[in-house]
Amino acid sequence: MPGTVLLLAAAPAGKGCLVDAASVLPVLAAVPPGVLSGTDTANVVELADPLEPQAVLTRLRAAAAAPGPLTVFVTGQLQLDRRQRLPHLALARTTPTTVRYTGLPWHWIREELRLRAPGTATLILDLHADPEMWEWLRSNPLDAGRTVAVYGRIAPPPSRRTVGVPAYMKAVATILRAGWRPEVPQLHEQALARVGVGGYGDLVLASGGVVAGVPGGFAPRPPYRPEGPRPQTPDGLKGADRGLEGEGDPHSAISAAVQSGRHPEADALAARHEQVAVRAHGPGSEEALHWAEVRADLAMFAGDPARSCRTWLGVAAARLAAGQAPDGPQVESAVDRAHHQWGQVQDAVVARELGASLAELRSRVPGRRQGALDHVRRQLRQLQTQG
Repeated sequence: MPGTVLLLAAAPAGKGCLVDAASVLPVLAAVPPGVLSGTDTANVVELADPLEPQAVLTRLRAAAAAPGPLTVFVTGQLQLDRRQRLPHLALARTTPTTVRYTGLPWHWIREELRLRAPGTATLILDLHADPEMWEWLRSNPLDAGRTVAVYGRIAPPPSRRTVGVPAYMKAVATILRAGWRPEVPQLHEQALARVGVGGYGDLVLASGGVVAGVPGGFAPRPPYRPEGPRPQTPDGLKGADRGLEGEGDPHSAISAAVQSGRHPEADALAARHEQVAVRAHGPGSEEALHWAEVRADLAMFAGDPARSCRTWLGVAAARLAAGQAPDGPQVESAVDRAHHQWGQVQDAVVARELGASLAELRSRVPGRRQGALDHVRRQLRQLQTQG
């Protein structure tokens, strides 16, 4: 039976664009339809920078109703509707204030695919999240429905004044251009290997339908096993510091500060909650480490990769000191995130200092991607030749 393929690449025009989503379409379009679908023949529908969410919904609904296997390739960026706190795929005319009306609600995708028979629908995603969306993913799953296979990655916001590259989807397309589609889990692993070190900061998706955010850090591997979300305010903070009572959800206040560029204010608020958690539960507690991880992400949003790297290194060391296993997902996540941020540090002196600490941690926590320790050592050798 012929398959159906939907190629969707969307991102806002102008300064709100986080990723050059449409750049992947020529590479995907060069792949034979049957290879894209994993069937002998397939019908392919391509949507490049669509303007209207209803137009996307119409194409998605038609694709979901078609018999035979369905594969949906989505490249773009995720943003939150600030009023209802719901994720949307940003379209060409989306802005932070109009996302509710101009973006494609993520739950539309879930609803259109929910009647598909298990094993007949696959989502392959390469998405970038804005800071508010990245924070939302800490404690909320990106639900695609229980019957849908989901593979791909969600990348954190790129550095300020830069536009990200859909490296994962380009890797997928490059592999498929060889003329054969491996089983999707193997295709996913091969694409991640091609992305390499640049993807250490990503949230990797490999699940049976619920793409879950990893509280307090986004583990690149292994694929996250859904569990209960972290409370919005860690247990014990209530009443531990009377000065913080009545402020409401601190995560919302932090996100608002980040969105408006008030990065020192956001970090100061997170630091206050971290201090409260340390006093109430100890420096190695999950409550305290949660806020340390929040501050590591805030440093990334502020364009300070050295501070972000140093904080992630501290989190990893604290988890190891608390007896967590070197191959535990939260330990590996912290080291991978430190590795990713280290690669963004421009000052050679600071990079050498942080690299030495990272190399020591990498010898204990090699992670799931081959060659991570070798990469650190090679980079350190190069840094030794710089002033």
